[in-house]
Amino acid sequence: MGFSYLIALLVSITGMVVLDRRFGLFFWRDARRAAIVLPLGVAFFLLWDVLGIALGIFFRGQTEFMTGVLVGTELPIEEVFFLTLLCYNTMNAYGAAVLLLERRRATRSRAGSAAG
Repeated sequence: MGFSYLIALLVSITGMVVLDRRFGLFFWRDARRAAIVLPLGVAFFLLWDVLGIALGIFFRGQTEFMTGVLVGTELPIEEVFFLTLLCYNTMNAYGAAVLLLERRRATRSRAGSAAG
């Protein structure tokens, strides 16, 4: 039971990888950029968490679904995986929006060329 949340996060991250691979959204669109952007995003939010913990704003909520493993004071390991999922999801959503806009422009361009 103590690994349930971590397993759910890993399954969700796997889903993001599958979507990325299928539609070429982030890593499969530009692996070099993605390998820079994803860790930077996770690092930014980890720094945010550390500052929030230091200011007494954030604290660890322990449940039976979490491992209890901490990577820092009041910072469970699940948070790292959650932030990875959050950033990956955001970049996949951005990549999907870019693809949809590119397709829309291409469709309009072809329709304009055919009409003219």
